[in-house]
Amino acid sequence: MRKILVVVTLISIVVGCTFSKSKNNSEEKKTDKNVLFIVVDDLNTTLGCYGHPIVKTPNIDKLAESGVKFNHAYCNYAVCGPSRGSFLSGLRPESIGILDNRTPLKSVIGDRTTMPALFRQNGYYTMSLGKVFHGSKDHNDPTAWDEIYGYSATELGKEGETRNITDGVLKWCHWKIAEGNDEDQADGQIAKKAFEFIKAKKEKPFFLAVGFHKPHDPFIAPKKYFDMYPLEDCDPPVLPEGWKPPYKHSLPGATTVFNKFTDQDKREFLRSYYACTSFMDAQVGKLLDALKESGQLENTLIIFFGDHGYHLGEHNWWNKVTIYEKGTNAPFIMAGQSVGGKGVKSDAMFEFIDIYPTLSNLFQLEEIPEHLEGRSFAEVVNNPSLPFRSEVRAVVRRGEMMGRMIKNKNYRYIEWDNGEKGRELYDQKNDPVEYNNLAENPEFLTVVSEMRKRLYMFE
Repeated sequence: MRKILVVVTLISIVVGCTFSKSKNNSEEKKTDKNVLFIVVDDLNTTLGCYGHPIVKTPNIDKLAESGVKFNHAYCNYAVCGPSRGSFLSGLRPESIGILDNRTPLKSVIGDRTTMPALFRQNGYYTMSLGKVFHGSKDHNDPTAWDEIYGYSATELGKEGETRNITDGVLKWCHWKIAEGNDEDQADGQIAKKAFEFIKAKKEKPFFLAVGFHKPHDPFIAPKKYFDMYPLEDCDPPVLPEGWKPPYKHSLPGATTVFNKFTDQDKREFLRSYYACTSFMDAQVGKLLDALKESGQLENTLIIFFGDHGYHLGEHNWWNKVTIYEKGTNAPFIMAGQSVGGKGVKSDAMFEFIDIYPTLSNLFQLEEIPEHLEGRSFAEVVNNPSLPFRSEVRAVVRRGEMMGRMIKNKNYRYIEWDNGEKGRELYDQKNDPVEYNNLAENPEFLTVVSEMRKRLYMFE
């Protein structure tokens, strides 16, 4: 009888251990194998999932429903070259020395490892499609990629009804209702190549970086996307009566040109930006379809974001290159096994220099470089309800003048040339679009003093 009891006890222990092990294994968090890294040129939060009332972005909205939408993602410089050079190197723009679109990455990167290069060193197959780094090969990192592709519109895609909204004063400021279909445009060809790459299902894990150019100017898209937006639906923002920028340099040049915009001009600008955004959204949908059809949607971490913000008439400005909310805040969405939630939002603040350490951490990459100036928000990706940074920073240059910004949940503080050329302070809760400069208001001297101290104290 004692023998039987011992045997039964042993069996119970073995079965219990086996069941416990099985249960623990089933509860282990799945991890992503691949990375789909989508960066979009000049894209602000004019998207359906960010609450825009008329812009149609069903594919991006669907992506947000399957992951986390971040409401407070901030670039470190609201221009393509400096922003991309920064988040792909993990260095602040002023640290790496890229403060304009002319400075090539090649001239400043040295032996420092960029983010895609680190993935490649860790055994990932890396491909660059479209505009990932900024511009030509001197702005790229050839050590980062197994394959690099760029595209341009077909001859048919270059044809179509067009108008320069500034009567030719600003060469970039024109729209075109293009002939042909999606693949007659560069972004359509990029999507096609990405679709083919994803469907091929390589043995190695991949890091696929896709850089869509639209809605960057010139505003060109096939006719069906323009048809989505009647001009009467494209209402421009209304500025406070009598508002003027605090300083001439608060906004870049060309304000005199924008001051001449008629209501028709503004509506045409908005319609063309919206059309290009919907065109880009359709290309994103093709990538998501490829992942689903190839059975890789469940093992690929998708990152989708704009390289910086963009003004669409706020402050009577129709471009980028500011350190206001509209210039620095950009959409940022993540979906995948590493993401702790579906259809949820995160109010955690972070900077784009945090992207590199975060992805390195999520994928447990080896030999992460020591030069990274950002912080990993991997815990926030896993648990979107967590807070992260208490403040974010950005810079911008106006010729030889430097503007610096710091923002927390209550205020945004800006100073020009260390305050010698002006200061700006905005209440983020009561004045979210930032029209009322409080910097010289005696009631806010303490706030200005504290924000100024924090401006150069990096977290």
